[in-house]
Amino acid sequence: MQQDQILIVVFAVIAAVVLFQLYNVLGKKVGRQPEEDARSKPAAAAAPGADPASTGRPNVLDAVTLASIAGLKARDPNFDPIRFLDGARQAHETIVRAYAAGDRETLKPLLTPTVMESFEAGIAAREARGETEVAEFLHPARADLELASAEENRATAKVRFLAELRNRVKSADASAEEQVEERRVAELWTFERTLGASDPNWVLARTEPAAA
Repeated sequence: MQQDQILIVVFAVIAAVVLFQLYNVLGKKVGRQPEEDARSKPAAAAAPGADPASTGRPNVLDAVTLASIAGLKARDPNFDPIRFLDGARQAHETIVRAYAAGDRETLKPLLTPTVMESFEAGIAAREARGETEVAEFLHPARADLELASAEENRATAKVRFLAELRNRVKSADASAEEQVEERRVAELWTFERTLGASDPNWVLARTEPAAA
């Protein structure tokens, strides 16, 4: 009887040790956990044409756009979509601010004669009303290249801009309060330039609404 009791005690100790080991294993996370994968996974590399000022969203160039860029680069090997978008974004802000301010001198070299004529009409109408306006960008505008191509001696590039603006308008009546409007604008701007010309700068040839 005593031997049987000793065996029972021995088996109980063994069982306790086994259970303890099982608890140590099962009580812990086994294998790689989702949060560990997230921490260990490297950040995705920015796609070609990435827009560094677009709140982390890359300006991805699809196959059609890349093909059209290849056609343009065959005619103009110096065309760089990233550099172009940076310049287009700067031109966009400059043109929007200059139009609001009625700065014809700044606008003229940046626009085709047709667009300048249209902008001139808008500026003149505002001046006739005795209004002054200031345009402010609440955030850097997002710029996405929609198309870039070359036909004969003309290069064309379309850029979709998404911007958040604040416009401040003062009327001729000094006693009237300043009108402030904040809005989100989505537009498609078409830029053009002459291939082989001594002036490498692009000019704005057309503006049209775009889907937000």
